[in-house]
Amino acid sequence: MHKLVIASNNPGKLRELQLTLASLSIEILTQAQLGIDEAEEPHCTFVENALAKARHVSRISGLPALADDSGLCVAALGGAPGVQSARYAGEPKSDSRNNEKLLQAMEGVVDRRAHYYCVLVMVRHADDPQPLIAEGEWHGEIAQQMLGEGGFGYDPLFWLPQLNKMSAELSRDEKAQISHRAQALHILLQRLQIAEH
Repeated sequence: MHKLVIASNNPGKLRELQLTLASLSIEILTQAQLGIDEAEEPHCTFVENALAKARHVSRISGLPALADDSGLCVAALGGAPGVQSARYAGEPKSDSRNNEKLLQAMEGVVDRRAHYYCVLVMVRHADDPQPLIAEGEWHGEIAQQMLGEGGFGYDPLFWLPQLNKMSAELSRDEKAQISHRAQALHILLQRLQIAEH
């Protein structure tokens, strides 16, 4: 494999994925570079949406593709916003409106437990019968107010009790070591090495 297309237009996700994948000796492309539009994400599970995105990009580009579907799952909200995380407050997508809606939904709620979930799917070709799938979970709590300038998505509300910090207060390198996406990427890279031997 000499080239890999990342099936995402999310600048935050692209930055995190490119940072980690830079260690591979393959050319990393994005779907935007190839002029590929976003895939439909009609499914109710992260894995089905990630698979749809990876197959879509691989079919159009003729290259292996890597897709990420991830989101925030809040225990007290029955797992919401879940697969709707990016569009929680409707279109157009807006991190600040999503965070405001989440704060409102959590008003007066005692159980603040939440986790970020990420599933990565890599297909070698569009009809790959055996896609590589890796997942990661990052546990924390929903804070009472937003704090921090880093990250994206719900990071200004995602409190990490073990670090006594918001996700948005972590440096890019810190987040790249411990996040849900970092965990999934670590597993995916191990599986890639095994698959190539």
